[in-house]
Amino acid sequence: MTTQLEQARRGVTTDAMRWVGQQEYMDAEVIRVEVAEGRLVIPANKVHLAGTLRPVGIGRKISTKINANIGASPLASSDEDELAKLNVALKYGVHSVMDLSTGGDVDRCRLNLIANCPVPFGTVPLYEMIIDRPIEELTYDDIIETCQKQAAQGVDFFTIHAGLLKEHVPLTDKRIAGIVSRGGSLIATWMEHHGKQNPFYELFDDLCAIMRENDVCFSLGDGLRPGCLADATDEAQIAELRTLGELTQRAWEHGCQVMVEGPGHVPFDQIEYNMKIQQEICQGAPFYVLGPLVTDVAPGYDHITSAIGATAAAVHGAAFLCYVTPSEHLGLPDEDDVRQGVIAYRIAAHAADVALGIPNARDWDDEISKARADLDWRKHLELAMDSETARARHDAKQLPDTDHCTMCGKQWCSVRISKGLREERKTAKK
Repeated sequence: MTTQLEQARRGVTTDAMRWVGQQEYMDAEVIRVEVAEGRLVIPANKVHLAGTLRPVGIGRKISTKINANIGASPLASSDEDELAKLNVALKYGVHSVMDLSTGGDVDRCRLNLIANCPVPFGTVPLYEMIIDRPIEELTYDDIIETCQKQAAQGVDFFTIHAGLLKEHVPLTDKRIAGIVSRGGSLIATWMEHHGKQNPFYELFDDLCAIMRENDVCFSLGDGLRPGCLADATDEAQIAELRTLGELTQRAWEHGCQVMVEGPGHVPFDQIEYNMKIQQEICQGAPFYVLGPLVTDVAPGYDHITSAIGATAAAVHGAAFLCYVTPSEHLGLPDEDDVRQGVIAYRIAAHAADVALGIPNARDWDDEISKARADLDWRKHLELAMDSETARARHDAKQLPDTDHCTMCGKQWCSVRISKGLREERKTAKK
């Protein structure tokens, strides 16, 4: 088995690359070159690719992609609930899904989700390794066996927390929030207990061999991402990022595709620097960010606080945005949280694509603007990103499809007045 990266380096344009090129209005040769240089990834496990997967490209030269996290916890959710969340995420236009389950029959749940998921599917293998046992009991064999199993099941990308080293942990002592990454805190606990280096770092070459076999893409996890504004861009975060840069190069040498995960909570004025330093250290590997959240004071609205940061992140360097839902910092997301998170991030990603001049991105805006100017309610609502919500809000005002809305009424509707003036000028010219 050769990976998308290896084939691209050999000058081979794969079916997956051609598909991505078609979806992105871009020549397949451009996609191949970007893959060969490591600036674009196509997470496509050969097992999933032979089944339901429709390949998706993630990189700076193409449209910004968004990911939805779902998954059962030990306290809530079920296989049926997770499948329902998956379907909601797909309905509203997500580009990939991650299963972060830490409870229930995770194998059954994962296989069911993969079988019903036409977009790239990711996991954090560590989460399965700690079910029903303390992290201190984790062995090297557990890591290898779990990653082999999940790769064989068809998972397209793994979050691997290999960049958090033993010497990085004390750097978090000055933080307000400490280590907020679940994977990061688990690895730190294991290293503290055993007095050893990060086992994922120690086993990195072995993991590359496993992932190369099925072309599983690395998503190098940021175990020391900041969990509040005060901790952003600190010594711990940057130290781990430098290790992730080293691991990016090592993975490429093994023929593995790589993207790199990033913050987190970041003040708006620090976002550009964070994006650019990652591009420098990780040599252009696609950056996958959680948010970032630009303020800490709005629990219940963190899909908004993070979408603000997500647009800036995508404009300045991120290629992949992990959504945040209204339940962030509060509890396990439900179906409506998933919907709101996906829509918030589609808005963020699209706004960035328009700003970046991504091919055809602005066409959608122009089309809906024309419908709005023509007072074509039917087309206006059909073109809305979330047409169901737009239609429901419109219909709740108990208006037929008239040439005005309840904001100004017929007499003072600026759009209706402007349309009338244009029509009068056209008539006068005849």
